[in-house]
Amino acid sequence: MQKIIKHILLVLLSVISINTIAQNFPEKSNPPRIVNDYTNFLSNAENQALENKLVNFSYETSTQIAIVIVPSLDGYDPASYAFALGDKWGIGQKGKNNGILILVKPKYQDSQGEVFIATGYGVEGAVPDAIAKRIVNNEIIPYFKQRMFYEGLNAATNRIIELTRGEYTADEYRQSTKGSAGSAIPGIIIFLIVIIFSFVGRARRARHYSVGHNVPFWIALGMMSSNRSHGGSFGNFSSGGGSFGGGFGGFGGGGFGGGGAGGSW
Repeated sequence: MQKIIKHILLVLLSVISINTIAQNFPEKSNPPRIVNDYTNFLSNAENQALENKLVNFSYETSTQIAIVIVPSLDGYDPASYAFALGDKWGIGQKGKNNGILILVKPKYQDSQGEVFIATGYGVEGAVPDAIAKRIVNNEIIPYFKQRMFYEGLNAATNRIIELTRGEYTADEYRQSTKGSAGSAIPGIIIFLIVIIFSFVGRARRARHYSVGHNVPFWIALGMMSSNRSHGGSFGNFSSGGGSFGGGFGGFGGGGFGGGGAGGSW
């Protein structure tokens, strides 16, 4: 019953937010992009690396993980803004509601930085609220505090991709990120083994790609996480085209209200 009430309240919040915030939304990019940075928070190469990874993942699974970086939330809280923006843009597929939005408002001298992960109903099982909160606290905020913005977003999207692909469950991720030892140790060991083997394989392919295409190794490595099933094909990096030849085709009309969590730095 509590879950049903939460969903009803979130839907109402989203509807109200769309009507009150819509006039302040940035326009979607044309041609469409899945990573939209309106603040120069990321360098062009970092932006493109995330774009390629997330576009390829959207083609592989139909799940769309969008990143939107805005200069201001116009006085609204991050959750309201994220739900309304996700609905307005239609992130995810219509009927599946499998969109995920990572909303970022950078830190300025007169305001703290804000980040919020909003999820559609279709992916709430893979990335429930508590897991979204752990991703924010464990993957994003520590990097952001060191001004390593690309690294934080890359780590967060890697975890979300792995969770939605079913490489490990939300409970396994929760166990691996527990602060205490004891029962969490087996989960941590398993999680680390998976990550190490995965990283070694990606590093080898990234090294090969970086040499053959004159791309910095760390950028090539960041592009690897969603391309394992494509034999390391990255498409046209310089022009932004994905490995499917057409780049990002646009959002599919998904709806939001599934949940999410955020944090500040």
